[in-house]
Amino acid sequence: MRICSFLPSATEMLYALGLGDSIVGVTHECDYPEEVLSKPKVVKSSFDPSGMSSEEIDAKIRELVLNGKDIYVVDDELLKRLKPDVIVAQGICEVCSPYLNEIARARKALGYQPRLIMLDPHDLDGILDSIIQLARELGVEDKGKELLDELKSRIDGISSRAMIARVKPRVLCIEWLKPFFTAGHWVPQMVELVNAINCVSRRGEPSRRLSWDEVVRADPDIIVFMPCGFTVDKALKEFYKVEENDGWFNLKAVKSKQVYVVDANAYFSRPSHRAVRGLEILAKIVHPELFQDVSVKDDEYKKVY
Repeated sequence: MRICSFLPSATEMLYALGLGDSIVGVTHECDYPEEVLSKPKVVKSSFDPSGMSSEEIDAKIRELVLNGKDIYVVDDELLKRLKPDVIVAQGICEVCSPYLNEIARARKALGYQPRLIMLDPHDLDGILDSIIQLARELGVEDKGKELLDELKSRIDGISSRAMIARVKPRVLCIEWLKPFFTAGHWVPQMVELVNAINCVSRRGEPSRRLSWDEVVRADPDIIVFMPCGFTVDKALKEFYKVEENDGWFNLKAVKSKQVYVVDANAYFSRPSHRAVRGLEILAKIVHPELFQDVSVKDDEYKKVY
């Protein structure tokens, strides 16, 4: 079996299912586990975002979409040489990875029709379903069930412990620094599972632009910044822009020193099994007194204030 993954989260799950050796091609954003870094990159970004700010990235993406240009580019020649018989892709978000048009062009360039596995999770339950879908379609159903049972056990353990909390704080998760975006899809469910009230966004709904007025009206107890695709350090480098918003220091979360930044790239942006680790991190942020035994590394989250 020769698999090309057009989706970083799928790459992570394929490795977790023991299929790493079957992967022949990945995207430029596939960075976990470490072994994947040596795999051929069949998908690349049409621009280099590495040195760009969140505002510049947002402007560039809007420009490309407005002009009908591709955000991602598939290397047709490399794809032909790799000769995949399976392509794993997604239908969630055209900003996150190659979307339907790019996938159709890739299949056309091959001159034959490899099996296409489309993943489309919109909440945490959907992520778990994706694992079983991959496992079933790729002949490793037992391994998929084993992984699923382990993840469900961790989720249940976190949720049941969080329910003991006497206080149910209001939490606002923000997916982009400038402009602000809500954290949608699976994040609202994650907030609910740690016994907190999710502000603004709704479970299963896409992320959307968030006005400053909405932030002020929400006035949450806790704010968690999880810029899509950003590490903690990258997000912190731009955090001064957040503080430029009029009235920022009057927000309840800021005054009570409950503002955090998490490694969104690893644990919140991607719909993979590692979102469960994100759930553990979120639980420790929201109810630290109940999750003192949960060990979190410095590069997984940081308290800004």
